[in-house]
Amino acid sequence: MPTSDYFERSGLREELAALGVRPGRVLLVQAALRSLGPVRGGAATVVDALLDALNAPYQGTLVAYTATPANSATSREAAAATRGYSPAEVEAFRAGMPAFDPATTPSSVSMGVMSEIIRKHPGAVRSSHPQTSFAAIGRLARWITDDHPLDCHLGERSALGRLYELDAKVLMIGVPMARFTAFHLADLRMPDVTVREYRCRVREGWIAFKAPDLDDLHFADLGEKVLERVTGATEGLVGGAFCRLIPIREAVDLAERILREERGLGPAA
Repeated sequence: MPTSDYFERSGLREELAALGVRPGRVLLVQAALRSLGPVRGGAATVVDALLDALNAPYQGTLVAYTATPANSATSREAAAATRGYSPAEVEAFRAGMPAFDPATTPSSVSMGVMSEIIRKHPGAVRSSHPQTSFAAIGRLARWITDDHPLDCHLGERSALGRLYELDAKVLMIGVPMARFTAFHLADLRMPDVTVREYRCRVREGWIAFKAPDLDDLHFADLGEKVLERVTGATEGLVGGAFCRLIPIREAVDLAERILREERGLGPAA
């Protein structure tokens, strides 16, 4: 712990650089802020240190997942919140759901404080998907977040797919592999992916669309197996947090290979 009892921006930047965060790179960050310990200035300082390490917005790009399940009638959260409700109570609950507006709707608290700080950062842009949006700051932010189709939550045509194209790195700050969002890309490459209907509220009213069923309950096991094989990842402390820096392309390709092996499928065509 620094003698001031607080971690400082400059020290965090140096530790991020030692971990492998480089100027000009594209970085998806997933963070549990409390794991860092006391940081002078809190989450905003951590975001500034990340931007410093990337030399963003001039060279690098910082990205966060800013999902919004609170406006969905078909989310696990809504099902849990209305369990045991009468039909009238369910209808009243849905009527009170907020409408998604990419400019103003906060990201889910389950995404962590840093995702919301990135979303609100001056110069940040956000993809328009009403359930699985991403926010980005930096040189490639608009290219990453533009054109996020409804039927592609977290697939190849989403912001996540563009991060794969760019061979971005994923920085996990005190976050387990059970929450490694990019594993959805591997899942959606499987030939047996099921499609279901989603319903959510946007500014214009309620919309319904069909898209692949998203499930992350197997990510913890998948993450352990990927860590056994991945070669391009680094680990270390940033502040008081154990962190991993993982190349998204290698991790997703490994995850796809593992899923195919486990399901008795042949290699991808």
